[in-house]
Amino acid sequence: MNQTQRPLEVACPECSKKVVWSEKNPDRPFCSERCRLLDLGAWADGNRRIAGEPAMDETEIDEMIMRAERGLQDSE
Repeated sequence: MNQTQRPLEVACPECSKKVVWSEKNPDRPFCSERCRLLDLGAWADGNRRIAGEPAMDETEIDEMIMRAERGLQDSE
């Protein structure tokens, strides 16, 4: 990196503190291990999730397979 280029700074996803994006920070993009663990806990509790359709449970999958198999048998 040349002398005039500033290091990339990002906001910690947990507390919004500015963090230098560097290999020297093992917790990046978080500012600390504490913020990293708080974020992990929020995902584990289900407080954070990726938007989308809910996943099907095994019963729904089994029913879908049985309907498909019946459809194939009826068409033969």
